Amino acid sequence: MKNVTVTMEDSVAEWARLEAARRNTSVSRLVGELLAEKMHHDDAYQRALQDWLHRERTWASDGRPYPGRESL
Repeated sequence: MKNVTVTMEDSVAEWARLEAARRNTSVSRLVGELLAEKMHHDDAYQRALQDWLHRERTWASDGRPYPGRESL
């Protein structure tokens, strides 16, 4: 594990202290968990986006016009 120094506004630091106490953990561990959660969320989003972008598109028409709103 790495130690880092984080600069934040007083109100953010107060929230972090209260949230850490509520979770019965340290501010350091809370910040680490929040960043890890953000990293996993972003990674999952990127994987889903890449999966969607590389899928074969099957919404092409077979040459017939699409049905009108009235007929649906």
